[in-house]
Amino acid sequence: MRKKRSLERLLASYIILMICAVVAAPQSAKPDTQDCTEVRAQAARLESRIKDWPALARYRQANAQVPAQAKNEERVVFMGDSITDWWDNEGNGGFFPGKPYINRGIGGQNTGQMLIRFRPDVIALKPKVVVILGGTNDIADKPEMTALEPIKANLISMIELSRANNIRVVLASLLPVSDYGRVRDRDDPPIAQTVRRRPEQIKALNEWIRTYAAENGLTYLDYYSAMVDEKGFLQATFSNDGLHPVGKGYAVMVPLAEQAIAKALKRKR
Repeated sequence: MRKKRSLERLLASYIILMICAVVAAPQSAKPDTQDCTEVRAQAARLESRIKDWPALARYRQANAQVPAQAKNEERVVFMGDSITDWWDNEGNGGFFPGKPYINRGIGGQNTGQMLIRFRPDVIALKPKVVVILGGTNDIADKPEMTALEPIKANLISMIELSRANNIRVVLASLLPVSDYGRVRDRDDPPIAQTVRRRPEQIKALNEWIRTYAAENGLTYLDYYSAMVDEKGFLQATFSNDGLHPVGKGYAVMVPLAEQAIAKALKRKR
């Protein structure tokens, strides 16, 4: 344990020294204080992520403040990555205002991280329904992966945990991605999202999700079909970077999610 902590501190210190040196090199022998302050802050965040890889601390306080369910409350938890996490960002229309829905997305997470925090971030909140959307970051982490078995195993484990705790499951498709996005404006080069998230992998995983849901009495939420264009890409107006939806994209997703939740609530547990 002590060795692990020492390695974590060493890694953070190394990052600070290396980045400060790079920042300072073109200008002078002394690192710029402001730049190094920012780098230290980034290193602190990185060290925190190393210590808490699944980000169990992200929602710990918020989970403790979730009230007991009201009578006849149809509580829903959305488990996911940045596409879920950023749903309630300014300009995206809000996260189902007026609904007893809880957002438990965390940007950058893969399904392994989601599985580790599934108990405190979903089961402990006692929802009637969970909406699970994950897998795009797993594909990006290992673009050479073809079998997709680790993603499937993690999704199945989350489903089994849900069913063991009488939670109905909505299993969502991955969204398509595109190469239309720009970093800042039209003069920037396009962001090639399809390099790390190959469309054929997304389609293959979605087909498995659809089939698994049908064979196991789950509700399938098909975002993909409503958001893909004739080229097989995420429609240009739905995203600025080719990966994350903007307001127009979320506006398409909201009624689809509502319909899937309503369908799930009618199913037997």
